[in-house]
Amino acid sequence: MEKNNNLSVLLNGIIKENPVLVLILGTCPTLATTNTVNGAFGMGIAALCVLLCSNIFISLLRKIIPDSMRIPCYIVIIAGFVTIVKLLIQAFLPSLYATLGVYLDLITVNCIILGRAEMFANKNPVVKSALDGLGMGIGFTLSLCAMATIREVFGAASFAGIAIPFMQDYKIEFFTKAPGGLLVYGLLIALIYVITKGKAPAKTSFSCQGCPNAATCTIETCSKKGENA
Repeated sequence: MEKNNNLSVLLNGIIKENPVLVLILGTCPTLATTNTVNGAFGMGIAALCVLLCSNIFISLLRKIIPDSMRIPCYIVIIAGFVTIVKLLIQAFLPSLYATLGVYLDLITVNCIILGRAEMFANKNPVVKSALDGLGMGIGFTLSLCAMATIREVFGAASFAGIAIPFMQDYKIEFFTKAPGGLLVYGLLIALIYVITKGKAPAKTSFSCQGCPNAATCTIETCSKKGENA
């Protein structure tokens, strides 16, 4: 039973609660780094490492971190792991470091990572938190790679920097631009919507639970905010 539960936690982030295509989070790096497969894969793996490590660390400290200071503490922890990942990429993969640029630093404020820290790692033991981080990271990486494959193949007639000879005369550079990224993103979201028949999981519903401001507002205030949203 426990194994099935752990497997469910791992698989949630891949399709059912995919952070990019279902929860629509992390759109900035999604659109900015998916014009090439190499850049998308690099960003996905970097975010996965930070997500996995921060989830584990926050879960370990969940009973120690004061409730009123949890968000600043999460950001400090995440920023620490982002710095480690950034320095490793800069040292061993300088070309990838140059490709990702400022978007590596922006992992610190990626709402996927902060959201999982607040909604999951803060409330669950280490093993489940690690599986949640791994699943969400894999889902994020797969989504970016899917987008990048479409954009690079049709926009640059190449895959991971390797030219596709028979497509050289048919490439559509529109796909490598920002509007092309938005189009591909929208089409993939629509595809997932059709596959899941538009049934978002109950866990993704917006509520006071997990809200960073929940401690400073009343139920009535939250209800009014929900009605006006």
